[in-house]
Amino acid sequence: MRCSSTKCSAPFRALPAIICVAAVCLQSCSSHRKLETLKREAVPVQLEMYRPQMQLPDVPILTEHRDTLRVTGADGREVIIMNAVKDENGEMVANDRLDAAVVSARFRNVAERDGKVDLRFDVIVPERMMDSNWQIRLRPEMTALGETVKLDSITISGSRYREAQLRGYQRYQRFLDSIITDSAAFVNARDLEIFLRRNIPQVYRFRNDTSIVTEQEFASSFGVTHRQALDHYTSRLKIRRNDRKIASVGKMYARYVKVPIITQGIRLDTVLTGVDGEFIYSYVQSLNVRNGLTRADIVMDGDIYQEDFRIMELERTPPLTFYISSLSSLADDREKYLTHVIERVVEANSVCWIDFAQGSTVVDTLLGNNAGEIGRIKQNLNSLLEGGEYEIDSIRVTASCSPEGSFNFNRQLSLERSKAIASYFGDLSHLRFIADNVPENWEMLKTVVASDDSLNAVQKEAFARVMDIQDPDDREAALSAMPAYRYFREILYPRLRTVRFDFCMHRAGMVKDTVHTTVPDTAYMRGVRALKEHDYQSAVTLLRPYNDYNTAVAYCAMGYNASAMQVLKDLEPGDKEEYVMALLCSRNGEDATAVQHYLNACTLNPSFVHRGNLDPEISRLIDKYQLNDEFY
Repeated sequence: MRCSSTKCSAPFRALPAIICVAAVCLQSCSSHRKLETLKREAVPVQLEMYRPQMQLPDVPILTEHRDTLRVTGADGREVIIMNAVKDENGEMVANDRLDAAVVSARFRNVAERDGKVDLRFDVIVPERMMDSNWQIRLRPEMTALGETVKLDSITISGSRYREAQLRGYQRYQRFLDSIITDSAAFVNARDLEIFLRRNIPQVYRFRNDTSIVTEQEFASSFGVTHRQALDHYTSRLKIRRNDRKIASVGKMYARYVKVPIITQGIRLDTVLTGVDGEFIYSYVQSLNVRNGLTRADIVMDGDIYQEDFRIMELERTPPLTFYISSLSSLADDREKYLTHVIERVVEANSVCWIDFAQGSTVVDTLLGNNAGEIGRIKQNLNSLLEGGEYEIDSIRVTASCSPEGSFNFNRQLSLERSKAIASYFGDLSHLRFIADNVPENWEMLKTVVASDDSLNAVQKEAFARVMDIQDPDDREAALSAMPAYRYFREILYPRLRTVRFDFCMHRAGMVKDTVHTTVPDTAYMRGVRALKEHDYQSAVTLLRPYNDYNTAVAYCAMGYNASAMQVLKDLEPGDKEEYVMALLCSRNGEDATAVQHYLNACTLNPSFVHRGNLDPEISRLIDKYQLNDEFY
């Protein structure tokens, strides 16, 4: 018999809701049991050194192999280097190595290149720690040079956790969509239209027109204006309700979006739709290398959240330690010197402009800028005499005139002015001043014209033709016929009336004419300083002309391997040269040659036995051929 009553169908309609509630309860119970297990067993998140994902060969995972090299020992005899261990008698014996599938270490040597280093590590989250209702927030930190820096965090969300986040955003968006932004929505348009049709039919005819209606045209028979009509048919209740919504935007965001999806400061934000083994994220943190940075430690802690509640705090992981090797530490910071030749006789000069009245030879300190120019010459004299390093033998005073007037007159005038200036300064000191002169300063005029931007190319070519005239008076006559002569006479000529002081001196107490001494090569030391400060581009630029050991280190730091090797081949081999050559050969895959150079370096300087572990290019050889066993 078929039953159609509501009493019979209601329980069946309630079944889906009951099933959903039961499913939620089961999920909650399952998550709770998982959480209790995690707390009881203290399941950790792990940090491990980065392991590159390699293509496995089609051979058994455990394979035997033996690495063997033939090199020349320090005594010239051939030495066979192989993967070996010491037996109970201290003798080196060959050892067949088994390659393990996984090797985990808490420290690693990383190489700085071009002023940067990449710290690579894996973040491993166990399968048991992941749940679709949870979000795992991991916070790695780096400590270097005594400073702790928070790195970008990692967020791993379960699928249901992210769905709940998105539902919150959806509910908040629906709330925002419910806010009325069009003021016309508050007007009861239907009642307003009835009012217009009944009381102002002439205006009602414009309902589908955009024409402007004046207040007088709108007014009804009752004297109601359009503003009064709109105000009457506007719902104040809707406006107040809408204003309350606008005022509560922030509150509703916090209510609906309990856990915002954060995008700033996040390295990874992923959603796991299913759990299939542990979660591994390969993290790469680039670091600019500073002076003194030899080590960096990475640790990580975190929390597990369900909804907006922290349900578990994760223990801080043991640190991963990265030992940073920098090629700049291989720099040779010994000073380099240049041979400097010191002459007994020293010359210096200074040029000033002392004005004279037309045709006059009297030194007038009140004329023009004479006081300032004379003061400058006195200051130059005092600076030369200070400290007693120099003794002034004589000072030659050379006055010059501009070309206007006859050459003979200018020669006499310039000589008399030189004598007047020499006499003036001679009266102020015990120094010997010698008068000399340049009648017309044509050479300086050529320089001034060449650098003057106010003269065009045609005017400068015309001046050049005038300068070909040999007689100075004819030359001046030809120049005065040029259209630009006024500019020459008023602007350029005054600059030619100079007084030059040439100081002839010798170094006090020095008998020999020349002395050879050494002084620090400042350019070279700037290059070494740039190398030690990891500014390798500047180091290469400054050190390139020297082609020495530091030049090779700078090339090596920049990755210019061929250039570095060429420089080293031309040098006398030493401990550092041998070590850098070993590093370069290792980069090129020349293992035998690299091992030979490394052993040579360690024989000359045993400290390189320890240094080799810091450079990945060398530590690879040490591990592969058990090289350091030769020195223990």
